[in-house]
This record gives sequence, C-alpha cells and structure tokens, in this order.
Amino acid sequence: MSLYLYNTLTRQKEEFTPLKKGLVGLYTCGPTVYAPAHIGNLRTYIFEDVLKRVLLYNGYKVKHVMNITDVGHLTSDADEGEDKMEKGSRQAGKPAHQLADEYTKLFQENLRELNILPPDIWCRATDHINEQIKLIATLEQKGFTYKTSDGVYFNTARLTDYGKLAQLDIKGLKSGARVEANPEKKSATDFALWKFSPPGQKRQMEWSSPWGVGFPGWHIECSAMSMKYLGETFDIHCGGIDHIPVHHTNEIAQSEAVTGKPLAKYWLHGEFLIINDQRMGKSEGNLITPESLKEKGLGPLAYRYFTYLAHYRSPLNLSLTALEGAQKAWQNLQAKVAMLPAAKGSCAEFEEKFLQAVNDDLNMPQALAIVWQMLKSDCPEEAKKASLIKFDKVLALGLKNIKPLKVPANVKKLLAERETARQNKNWQRADELREVITQQGFKVDDTEAGPVIKPL
Repeated sequence: MSLYLYNTLTRQKEEFTPLKKGLVGLYTCGPTVYAPAHIGNLRTYIFEDVLKRVLLYNGYKVKHVMNITDVGHLTSDADEGEDKMEKGSRQAGKPAHQLADEYTKLFQENLRELNILPPDIWCRATDHINEQIKLIATLEQKGFTYKTSDGVYFNTARLTDYGKLAQLDIKGLKSGARVEANPEKKSATDFALWKFSPPGQKRQMEWSSPWGVGFPGWHIECSAMSMKYLGETFDIHCGGIDHIPVHHTNEIAQSEAVTGKPLAKYWLHGEFLIINDQRMGKSEGNLITPESLKEKGLGPLAYRYFTYLAHYRSPLNLSLTALEGAQKAWQNLQAKVAMLPAAKGSCAEFEEKFLQAVNDDLNMPQALAIVWQMLKSDCPEEAKKASLIKFDKVLALGLKNIKPLKVPANVKKLLAERETARQNKNWQRADELREVITQQGFKVDDTEAGPVIKPL
C-alpha cells in the first residue's frame, strides 16, 4: 500500500518515493535551547515522530537528523535584536553553554516521556561552525553575498525562484512587510549568513571568520548540518508552519544556491496548537510546559493522545476540558487492553484500515477511530490484542507494556449480566449490578468500545 504525504513545496498530496530504495533521509528542525520546550513545540515533534514511525511501519529504514540551535537565533526574524541564547544566559545568570546543556537535556527528557524516538544524529550549531563558514565562503565565491556594517547577507535577488516554498510575492513585498526594514539590505527578503559581534562588546559565543569576528546566522546551520549528514539532496525536511516563510525559505535559497540541486524532495509542516484563539508561543506569553501539565495530573502520553484528535495540518484547540477528556479516553484504552487475553492472530480487516489511514498523510484521527471500531467489533479478543500491539508501533501510547488485569470470574459474570441489562435498556438493573461490582473492588466505565472495568 502506497504512502501519501502532503508536500508544502507543491501544495498537494503526493505518493512518497524515497531517493534511495528502502532508505529515507529525514531532517527535523530542533529546538533553540534557551528556555524549556512548551507543549505547542512538542506537538510538532509528536507529528514528526508519527511520520518516522509510519515510515518504519512501511518497512523503510530511516536516517534521522535533528539540530540543536545553541547560537545565532535572534529575537527578530529580521536578523536584528539579541541572540536568544545570550539573552537567556543573562536572565538565568548562567553561561550560555551551561544553559544550552541544561535545556537540551530537559528537551530530551520531554521526548522520552512522550515516547518520541530519538534521532540517529543530534547536531549542535556550535559544533559545526567550520561547516557553516565554508558554506558561506562558497556562496561568496558564487556571488550570492554582500557585506554590511553588521554582517554578511544573502542576496535573494540573485535567485529567480526565491520564496517558492512560501509562495511569496517578491515583487509585491514591500520592505518591512515580512520582517522589519534594514536600510543596508538590498532587498527586504535578504538575510544574514554571518553576523559581526557588536563593536566594543565581547559575546560569550563568537568565532573568527574571513569576514570578521562574529557568529553564524540562524538559517545557515540547518543547511550546513543537513547536507553534511544527509547529502546535498535528501528525502524529507520537517518543522512547524512558522518555519515556512522565513527559516525554511532561506534554507532552500542558500542550499540550492550552493549545489544547484533541491535541498529536500518533500517538505512537511505541522500546524499550531491554539489557546484562547492565539497560537501557543514564547513571544505570545501563553506557553504551557509538560511540567505544568503534570502538576495538573495530566500525563505526557495523555497529551500525545490529545494531539491525535486533530490532523497535524489542522490547528488544534487546547483547553483543560479537552485535555482531561483525552486523558480519560487514553486511560479507558489502557483499561480495555488490560482486559484482553494474550495476543494471538490478528484483526486483518482493521489492520488494513489502520495502514490505509496512517498512509493517507498521517491521518491519526482516523487511525484512532479505527482502534475503537476494532475494540467494538466481533473480532476475537486475543486478535484485538495482537493488532493493538502492532498499531502501537505508530501510536506509541505504551499499550504493549500494559499488564493484564486479573478479574475474578464472579465479577466477569456480573459485568456480562450488566451489559445484557444495558442492551435491554434495563437501566435500573444495570445500576444495581454496577453497585455490586463496586462492592467487589472494581469500577465500570462505559466507553464507545463497551464497558471497561478497573480496580478501585
């Protein structure tokens, strides 16, 4: 069965075919480690993990590279303002490298708690300064750069297809329409490749270069590191939709100016997490961290389940009620799995439907619906367990490790009698049996897949 993915570059769903048979090169933009990741960030990493798991589910081998931005990401997309790492260092009262280490470790712990598979290669921007300088030098040799008082810039006018990912109207784009105006820029869309350290000021992170002491621009790191580890052209590049108009657009420009080849064949982007009609983000001041969810009694995998309620290309509205509902559904799914006997066989019809859903541009809402449909079906219980374990290779909800619940025979009998009473709409008898079951040390939740029994 073919896998179809929505390619931002072409604005259409396309059949996925890797550049090399059976092998996928995957680059996902990682965090800028000056502050904790929030759950809006993590929605993107969950979508990228689903993508990776679906590729593996289809039998591909995946070489996954993720960057860690620990220098060069300024507070403004206009290549102005303070380096976020330097600003975070000052506010925390810690050296920038220490802050980067601490938040990198916290981010990696967030991924582990969400059952997100780690990349094969973690690459820090500060560990690849030489590669970035060489890339800028090549751009200079090819005539794509110019120098200003504050850095070396990429001349976007040298490209006929600049902005193709974002479908920018370059001629109609006035200075300051996308980013703030810089009088030394030749064009509003030109961007920094190398920034000079401010005169009379020593930064914590700065390096010598052919153009002067300074630090790399934000975009150049991803081009340098993705091409180093995955080659001049690789299969898939991912990130959030906020990366489309500037970061990924500029990655494409500088990379393809060097090689004359496409940087990536497929570009996939995840939509925002929305809270109170605004995207969640640090600049919006409305971020929620995984730690704050835990304080409310909401687990990481409940949040992962919650993200499946909307397609990755659709905005997802966040509320405490919705999160609590997702947690209850996830707990009910766990309880249902705990009631199933040892895995044997498979529910082939539902396995085919599940594969069809995830291969249709990672349609996780549909995949979840198929899980519950299967649990309600007359497929043998042991086959349901086997298929659920298989599905969890994509879902990553921890279903494989759930221990079976030992329910006494008399309680099972009471549960069956209660379900018969419910089907006959004898609600009084059903309530009476629920009370008897409670007296035996168990509680019953009625779910869309039938009754679920749990210990009190």
